[in-house]
Order: sequence, then C-alpha cells, then structure tokens
Amino acid sequence: MTPLQDRTLFRFFRDVLRHSVTGSLRYHLWMGSLTFLMALGTYAYLIQLNKGLGVTGMSDYVSWGLYISNFTFLVGIAAASVMLVLPAYILHDVDFSKAVLIGEGLAVTALLMCLAFVTVDMGGPHRLWHMIPKIGYFNWPQSMLTWDVIVLNGYLALNLLIPFYILFSHYRGRSPKKALYVPFIMFSVFWAVSIHLATAFLYAGLPSRPYWNNALLGPRFLASAFAGGPALMILILHFIKQNTDFPIAEETIRKLALIVTVAAQINLVMLGSELFKEFYAPTHHSQSATYLFFGLKGHKPLVPIIWTAILLNVFATLLFTFHRTRNNKPILLVSCTLLFAAIYLEKGMGLVVPGFIPSPLGEIVDYFPTWIEIAVTIGIWALGFFVFTLLVKAAIAIEKEYETHHRSEPH
Repeated sequence: MTPLQDRTLFRFFRDVLRHSVTGSLRYHLWMGSLTFLMALGTYAYLIQLNKGLGVTGMSDYVSWGLYISNFTFLVGIAAASVMLVLPAYILHDVDFSKAVLIGEGLAVTALLMCLAFVTVDMGGPHRLWHMIPKIGYFNWPQSMLTWDVIVLNGYLALNLLIPFYILFSHYRGRSPKKALYVPFIMFSVFWAVSIHLATAFLYAGLPSRPYWNNALLGPRFLASAFAGGPALMILILHFIKQNTDFPIAEETIRKLALIVTVAAQINLVMLGSELFKEFYAPTHHSQSATYLFFGLKGHKPLVPIIWTAILLNVFATLLFTFHRTRNNKPILLVSCTLLFAAIYLEKGMGLVVPGFIPSPLGEIVDYFPTWIEIAVTIGIWALGFFVFTLLVKAAIAIEKEYETHHRSEPH
C-alpha cells in the first residue's frame, strides 16, 4: 500500500482497482457468475436494440412492464439508505457508523440499476438526449417525469460524492471535515424522501389511470421502501459480518429490524385502507384492482402473484412483530427474505401492470414478459450486484486500514 503522504487521487483509484480484482476463489467464482449473467443480458438487449420493443411483451395497451416495475421497486431501495444515513450522521448513533457506507453503496447501486432499466425501457440509449434540459423534450417543470429525472440524478450525485470524500480522506489517513460533508448529508436526507415521492407522484398524477390516482400512493411508497430496503440491508450486513472481519455491530441489525417492523406494519395498514376503498363500495374505477386481486372477465394472470405477495407480507410482518422471532437470527433472516420478495412482487408487477387494465376503451390485454425482458432484467440485477460487490470490497479495505492506522498512532 502506498505511504499516506504520497497518496493522490490517481493512487486512490489504482488501489481501489487492485482491491477489486484480488480475492479468494469464491470471490472470483461469484464475480464470474455475475459476468456471465451480464453477458446474457447484453445479448438479449442487443436483440431488443436491433428488432425494437416489439420483442417484449409490452404493447400499446400495456406500455410499462417488467422494466418499469423493477425501476419503481429499486427507487425505494435507493431511498431506504436514509435509514442508515440519518442515525449515523445526524443522530450520531455509533452503532450505525460502520454500516452507513455500505448503505450508501447500496443506494448508488440501486440508482445505477434504475437508470439502466429506464434506458432499456426507452428502446435505446440514443433516446436519452430527450432528457437533457434545453436540448431534448425535457418538459420542465410541468412534467412529473422531468422531476423524477432530476431528483434521481441529484441523489445519485450526492451518494457518490459524500462517500467518496469520506473514503478518500480515510485513504489518506485523515479524518474528514464535517463542515465539508455534513450539510450535504442533511440535504440528502430530504432528497431521499423526494426521489420516492416524485416517482409516486408520477403515477398518481395520471387521472386517466384511477388505480394509480390515489392520494395514499406517496406515503405507501415510503412505507414499503423503509420496510424492503432495510430488510435487504440486514441480509447484506449479516453476510458481511459472517464472511469478513469487518466489524458490524449486532445492535445495528437489531435497530434496523425494529425500523423494518414499524414500516412493515404501517405498509399493511395502508394496504388495508386501499382494499377497503376499492371493494367496500366498488365503482367502474375499481376494475383495475378487481383484475389484480380476483381477475376480470376471465383474465387473471396477476392474481397468484398478488396473493402470494400479500401472504408473504403478512407472514413476514407477523414474524417481525413478535420480539422472540425478531430477535432470533435465523428467523430474522427468513423474515427479511420473505418481506423483500413480497414488496418486490407487490410494488413491481402488482403496481404497474394493473394500472393499464382495462384500457380507456374497456379492452383487456394481458401482459406477460418475454424471455428477452427476463434476460435483460437478470443482466441488470447482475450488474447491480457486481458494482455493489466492488464498492463494498474497496470500502471495507480502506476502512480497515484507516482503523489500523489510527489504532497505531500515539495518543
């Protein structure tokens, strides 16, 4: 490792790259498997790029499908990093201090995946120029889509710059100056909420789609994000704790589990409120919900998906609610997995597709993702895991060296 006094920005990136390409056989097998899945996704995407979106299951009737479902879900995962940032930096909770950089790395990864899903859904990267202000058709500030683009890219910039400054300072053996990063952290806390609300408002602001035109959609987006995101973080932190010597406090996992418990309970209450509104006194505006939960005119491809999601959601929330099961590590890990899967199903296909059915003319056109969409989706998720693994591996190496350096300094 380079001496502290000689460490420049170039050497920082060089050492990060060196950390990223070295590891055990299991590490290389993991990265090799992800590379294979990314290659498979790239192959499928090249077919889509060559032949157009006609190779997907989307149509003029259902114009958002698996890609936007994943995008919507991942925005929540990115926003949920605030559950680590807030207690670590703002409330000065030392239990979260070791986990916060991992949480910010997850936010960066989720946002990159969001941008990837938007790119493939647009038909190709050559259309991204439409999103550039003053150049493309960036209808700001009237369009909610433009607000979504702004807040997502802004939040990505914040989650890149803040950890970079902290890690680069630690790499040089220095303590980062709080005056240079704490104001941006406080700004990012509010920004985290805005990225998911903007996405929710993008749906809720479409009055011709009554399934989405719901005042409760924004708060429910936040509740599900603050349940599913920390649940994933618990799984990640447990894996890091078991497979590395990086110190993750057990109290961090317990506090995150409590956050998940409250958010999951609130999410279920909101789900019950939505079901009451749709089915207690149903109108023709309830047809989308009827299609989702019970089927409509013999069409019911999403019924098993949504009921599986609800059952998993209820069961996982019950396991979180009771202290004995929440504090039992194997049961906690199962609960996190079930809750994550439930929110992925419900907030993805269970949210996006029903909004298009029936069409304004009353037609019912079922949507089924093709192998192209599934392969591209798997490839993007593999890309996310690949990037996240690199970020975490480099961050852990830098943090461990920083701790060793400070312990060896005379006091």
